Amino acid sequence: MREDVARGRDGTSLRLWDNEARGPAVVISNGIGASHGSWPLLATPTCGIRAVGWHHRGLAGSERPADERRIRLEDHADDLEAVMDEVGFERAVLVGWSLGVGIAFEVARRAPERVAGILAVGGAPGAPFQLLRVPPGTPPAAREQLGRTSAWMLRWVGPPVAAAGSVWSSSVSSVDLGAGHHPASGALADTIRTFAGHDWEWFSRLVLEASRPPAHEPVPAVFPVTVVAGSFDAFVDPLSLRRRAEAIPAGRFVVLPGSHFLPVQQPDAVHAELVELINRAVDATDAASGS
Repeated sequence: MREDVARGRDGTSLRLWDNEARGPAVVISNGIGASHGSWPLLATPTCGIRAVGWHHRGLAGSERPADERRIRLEDHADDLEAVMDEVGFERAVLVGWSLGVGIAFEVARRAPERVAGILAVGGAPGAPFQLLRVPPGTPPAAREQLGRTSAWMLRWVGPPVAAAGSVWSSSVSSVDLGAGHHPASGALADTIRTFAGHDWEWFSRLVLEASRPPAHEPVPAVFPVTVVAGSFDAFVDPLSLRRRAEAIPAGRFVVLPGSHFLPVQQPDAVHAELVELINRAVDATDAASGS
């Protein structure tokens, strides 16, 4: 991956990555704190998809904003557009994962002309993200408080869990798995190593702010959308994702065996859905232009 720097609209320096491949333009709006290593099938210049992404504010080489309150959903959406501007994308397919789904749909709300389609993995427009799943029927106020408490606890729970995972990922990296090595193994190890290096107090703040309900309701999608859910996702209710996908005129819903971490658990299946969505986006663009 080539790495470069983009400037957010408030001047914050962002570390971006670019696979420099030839092919349709795709922007990865990652889960908070994830890296390009979570998308192993986009890692080479021969993958046929031009994929770019960035590291969120204050993580993995991106600066914290001068005003540390500038970590709202809207600020991350500004960053996504800044990355598009830096690499020369006027329009692209957006791939959102986890809290990155809300960022992608915020860009679509305010600049729909820049979005050719959205692949939403572990999220959907308006679907609540919960670090702590609560029983159905829990009052909204209690649900919100439980979710925020669990996000706050990340600053204490995260470091020991990440440290244990880092030891495991190092052991995986040191073993020669031979010709049968699947990219999912390396992707999982890379993802764990990335999270192990985070400042967990800051990471907790990012999650708290990005998981707040958006200031504006999402607009009806006028482009193809695919929502991919894990069958036992602990953070987002798959039934809620299905209902929201079915409400989108050009929506498609797919459920895969796995958890909230489908990009590293099911890389082949998620990549296939991305290719399918790109083809639908191309067909929709051709139909709109009358060709």
